[in-house]
Parts: sequence; C-alpha cells; structure tokens
Amino acid sequence: MSKASHIWTDIDYDKPGKQVGWLHLPHSVTRSAYGTLMLPIAVVANGRGPTAFLMAGNHGDEYEGQIALAKLIRTLEPSEIQGRVIILPAANLPAALDSARVSPIDQGNLNRSFPGDPDGGPTQQIAHYIDSVLFPMAALFHDFHSGGTSLDYVPFASVHEGDDTAVNAKGIAALKAFGAPLSVIWRSHRDPRFSPLAAMKHGIPALGGEFGGGGVTRGGIELVSRGARRLLAHLGITAPVSEPAPAPTRLVSIPSRDYFVYAPEPGLFEPAVELGDVVERGQLCGEVHFIDNPARLAAPCYFKADGFVICKRHLGRVERGDCVTHLAVDAVD
Repeated sequence: MSKASHIWTDIDYDKPGKQVGWLHLPHSVTRSAYGTLMLPIAVVANGRGPTAFLMAGNHGDEYEGQIALAKLIRTLEPSEIQGRVIILPAANLPAALDSARVSPIDQGNLNRSFPGDPDGGPTQQIAHYIDSVLFPMAALFHDFHSGGTSLDYVPFASVHEGDDTAVNAKGIAALKAFGAPLSVIWRSHRDPRFSPLAAMKHGIPALGGEFGGGGVTRGGIELVSRGARRLLAHLGITAPVSEPAPAPTRLVSIPSRDYFVYAPEPGLFEPAVELGDVVERGQLCGEVHFIDNPARLAAPCYFKADGFVICKRHLGRVERGDCVTHLAVDAVD
C-alpha cells in the first residue's frame, strides 16, 4: 500500500458548487517553522457526471495555460455543468512564481517527477499528490504547456501513444474534440515521469500540448480557452459549445530522436530556418557562432530527417546539447 500524501486541503472534492482554495504542502524553513506552500486549486461540481482534471504551470515559465485556466476558474459556474471540473492552474507554484521551468526550492522538474514521492522534496510531493489523489478522480486529464523561456512552438494540442489501445483511442477522440488546428501524437516520448503518461497508467486519456513559447501569446491563451470548453462538452460535463465546429485538426507526429537537432558547441545560435518551414534531411539547420573568438569558423548543424519545423529555440545563447529545433511529419494511422 502506497504512503499517504502530507499535502492537505480544506477543499471537499465531493461538495457541490464552486470552491477556490489551496493545497497546503508542509514546508518548514528558518523563516517559517510551521509554514506551508499554498498551491491554488479550484473545484466546480454539480450533479452526476464525469470529472475533468485541467492543469497548467507544470513548468513555471509556460504561461498560456496558467492564464487561460485562471480565467476559467473565474467564469465557470456550477449551473453550467453536470459532473466535476478540477483545475490546478499553477501546479508547480514555486516555479511559476519564479518564472522558471524548475522549482527554485529543490530544482525539481515536475514533468520529470511522476509518480512522485510523499517524503521527497516539494516537487516530488506535488507529483505524488497529483498521481495518488487527483488522477484517480479523473475521467480525462489535460496538462497545458508551452515552449517556455527557451523555445518557440507552432501551437498544438497533443497526446502520447501508450500501450493501452483503448486509452489511446479515447485520447485521440478527445484531441479531435479539443479542436486545435494542429495536433501532435507523441510516439517517441514514453518517459513514465511525464504527467500524461503517469495519468495513462491510471487508465485515463491524457492530453498535452505546446501553446506558444518565449513569452505570453494571445493566440495560445485563446486556443487553450476555447479548447478546454470543447473538452468539457465532449465529456458531457457542459452543453455543446454554441459556435461553428472547428476545422478538422491536422494530425502530426515526431517519430524519433532523429527529428531533433542539438547545438554542437556553446555559443550564439543563428537559425537557418523559421517555424513552419519544410526541410529535408541534410539541410542546414543553423550555425553556432563564437563571439569570444570571432576568427573561428561557425559550427554548423544539420537536419537528420525530412519534416516541417514545429519548434525553434527562442534564446540565442546555447550550450552544447541544447535543443535548437525539432521537426514533425504528418501522422500515419
């Protein structure tokens, strides 16, 4: 039997109505002997029906989902729904408040921490609470990401392909209902520490996505806001959305690591392509320049596969091994 979480809350997950409160993670430090980290959470419930679990702030510097879910907390009313919606808008709150990918407290990357540890650092404890308390309540999970500080993305929603074909099929159906113009099927990323794959181990269809990057994009916020509403309608939690149906999503995949390009040396990266460009294997991706030694020739890097540029590094300075670009291709069912 797994150990219980140390995180506590005044939220009653079975109570009808709207509750906006906190998860209290005990955090005893010099300035606050009996202090807690207070992670915001909202629950909107009414009548019988499924539970949708919506989450953002898994990485603190990914903003579109955080803003869109904060808006949803303020606008979604119990009278609109049949079922329950659990919203965690800033899951790794220390990282969110620090505008950082990882927690400043323990350097924890929440999306590499599942299923977590109730006796670990704050990030491990957050992952454990999500995995042991919130996932078992959910009929569907969506974790909203973006490229954060370091990457720019063509916005997309996504699913991970797992071993359970029934869960995969439910995930694809939810992905299409979300209605993003572009949707990715992750076939090469099966790291069980990722939140969607952790949710899928509970038999829950799980979505993700990268809804911008490099800052805050209005288009990404709107895509999350409209898509989340469509998801709730897809589950039967809310009435169908009163708007024209979105155009069918374009399904793409990232088949393997060959679709990623990494900086070969530290320096300043000059891209040779833009987001959306169609490229071929062997084509120049970009060059790393050595500003501290300008007579040195730039170090080139090349694409290892055909595809289109779905992601590009936002920051100019790179270290050896930084991802500078990755590609996607149309999915083959």
